[in-house]
Order: sequence, then structure tokens, then C-alpha cells
Amino acid sequence: MRPTALKLTAGVLFLCGLASTAKAQVDQINVVTTAVPFLRISPDARAGGMGDLGIATSPDASAAFWNMGKVAFNESKGGLAATYTPWLKDLVNDVYLASLSGYYKLDENQALSANLRYFSLGNIQFTDQNGNLNGNGKPREFGIDVGYSRKLSDKLGLGVALRYINSDLASGAPSGGNTYKVGSSVAGDIGLYYDNKNEAGDGFTFGATLTNLGAKIAYTDNADQKDFIPANFGLGVTYNKNFDEVNKLTFGVDFNKLMVPALEDNTPSGISDYRSKGVVSSWFSSFSDFPGQANVSIGAEYWYNNQFALRGGYFFEDKSRGNRRYFTAGVGLKYNVFGLNFSYLAPSGSGVTRNPLSNTLRFSVLFDLDGGSND
Repeated sequence: MRPTALKLTAGVLFLCGLASTAKAQVDQINVVTTAVPFLRISPDARAGGMGDLGIATSPDASAAFWNMGKVAFNESKGGLAATYTPWLKDLVNDVYLASLSGYYKLDENQALSANLRYFSLGNIQFTDQNGNLNGNGKPREFGIDVGYSRKLSDKLGLGVALRYINSDLASGAPSGGNTYKVGSSVAGDIGLYYDNKNEAGDGFTFGATLTNLGAKIAYTDNADQKDFIPANFGLGVTYNKNFDEVNKLTFGVDFNKLMVPALEDNTPSGISDYRSKGVVSSWFSSFSDFPGQANVSIGAEYWYNNQFALRGGYFFEDKSRGNRRYFTAGVGLKYNVFGLNFSYLAPSGSGVTRNPLSNTLRFSVLFDLDGGSND
């Protein structure tokens, strides 16, 4: 194995389609890369059908993945959701993301949540820097978090979550005198949700989130080889319109800004300077290139009789940060305590970076513990 954890991590990120690399007119390469990129994959099919829109949409069993502030606004006493997402389906058949989420309301104003994300990279043949075979491995990563959400008023909610992250990419493999180990970190989320709908259910909802705020992660015992995790700042707004008791429409937009600095200089000294940056200071310095590094999600959702949903959306990423651009579509079915969501992704435009989920159907299963209605 190569001795630098960043090279290993960057390779995995490239494989996952989340390492954002762009070439400017002056042939200068700008890279924004993080460890544990699976934390940036849309973890439920409902949001996946709306261009990854989820910060200010109506709450459901997957709400904690998007905005902890809206979990307490769920109408039901509790709920569960499970999602399966194939990854790189056109190339391999054993890479996937699985997620499980749930919440329980302590009373009308408070809720607890727990969530699991598990990312399997399948079977990989390891080699050393000369290309010699160096054994097989089954890289895998997971994140477990618990959260608390509370209504501060009838319209405003606040939520926090604590997350444990485990990343086993090549543990036990030699690394130029060192040995790769399992990386781990701890992070936190903060979310605000404001529901300004009227009694008829018409009006705007707003959301703001800070997610994955935590320590760097290391894959060797070398203290100088630690990588950033994908800290993120998000803003969202949706508009809800109930035409009557049967027909309801929601459309909205999310902005997500990765709070990780770019690697401007790919030389050994540049990498060393990059790694020496502090976590907190990097959150603030990353805004120097805003809005170029912000992703935009636009989506809509139509419900008929609270039982059948149609969804569509578009995801946009600037050329300088990866050029991922794609349309999404989805459907939802709901009957009493049981629900199903499906989504489909198709890349847009010529020269656009192909997404690893292209032409993939993913699905979520939901259970409403008391048969309440969230739409």
C-alpha cells in the first residue's frame, strides 16, 4: 500500500464519485476531498427523488438525516425507515449504502432519534506502490448517531445529534513502515426548522443545518496524516400548497456548502500545510470560495389523497467542484402504517460528471408506528 492515507482516501473518494476535481483555464487543479464520503450520500429515497432536497421538507422517519430540528414536528408517536442504495451498479454488484433510521416522541414537544448508515465497498484486491498483489480486503464504513429534537414554539424546532464514525478501508495492510488501521471520529449535528404554514397547511417552511462537525480522521499512527470529514452547512426553504383534502403540492430548494478547504498545492509541502490546518479554522476559511462550492437541490412533491406521491428534482454542482448535475424522479406509496419510496437518477448535459447512482433505482421502506400521517 502507498504510505499516505490521503492517497488511499482520495482513491476511494474518486471511486465513489465524490472527490471533486476541476481544471481551471490556467491548468491549475483544485481538489476538495474528505474522508468518509458516504456521509454525503442521500440516505433516503424520498429526498433522492427530489434532487436530494430534504432540509425543510415535511418530517418523516428519515428526518434526522436531513435536519434534526424537524424531528419533533412528526405527527406520529414514532416511525422507522430502512433504505438500500446500490453504488457503482454498472461496474460492480457488491457496493452499497444501507441506512436505518427511527424516532420516538416523548411528548408533543420532544423527540429522540437514532440512525445508522453502513457503506460497503465490496471486495477489493490490494496492491503495493509497485503494483504487486498484497491481499484482499472488504472495506466498509459506518456511522451511528443519536439525537434529541425539541419544539421551542409551535413553529420553531431545534435539534442536536452526536455521531460516531468508523472507517475500515485497509486495516492491517502495510504502509511504508506503518500499518493502516481503522479510522474513527466523533461529530455532531445542529438543526433549526421553522414551520410557517397556516391552519390550512399552506405556506413556507425553512431549515438551517450544520452537520458532521467533528475531528479529523486518521488511518495510520502518523499524527500528520489525518483527513477532514465532510462538515457541511445547509439552508433550505419549501412552499406547501393544499389545494383541497386530496391534492397537495410542495416545492423547494436547498443549498449545501461543504465546510472543507480546498487543496491548492499538491506538492509534499502543500499537502503538509493542508493537513496542518485546524478543524475549526478550516470551517470558516472554506467560505472564501462561496458560492462556487455550494450545491443546489431543487425538487417538488405531489401527494394524492395522502396515499400516492410523485416527485421530481434537479441537483446542480459547479464545474470547479465536480460538475455533478442530474435529474431525479420518484414515487411514494402509503397505506396505513406502511410506506414505500422509490427514486431514479439520470445525469444531465454533455460533459457532465457521471454519478455512481446513474440509472439506479433505490428504495425505502417506512413504518408509521401509530398510523399517523406525514406528507
